[in-house]
Amino acid sequence: MTLRHMLDELRWYVREFTGEAAYDRYCERHRRNHPDAPVPTRPEYEKLRIAHREAHPSSRCC
Repeated sequence: MTLRHMLDELRWYVREFTGEAAYDRYCERHRRNHPDAPVPTRPEYEKLRIAHREAHPSSRCC
């Protein structure tokens, strides 16, 4: 395993952990499904995500 490969895997892990990858996936899906609509900024995305989570609660301990 090369250093470059290890750094790429670390970068992937950090992006998944911080949610940056989820925002990128959302932007890609938004552009594909709504090509004429502007893509929400990261803060707007976070507000939408939180609103959706509150409107559709899942089972969680707290």
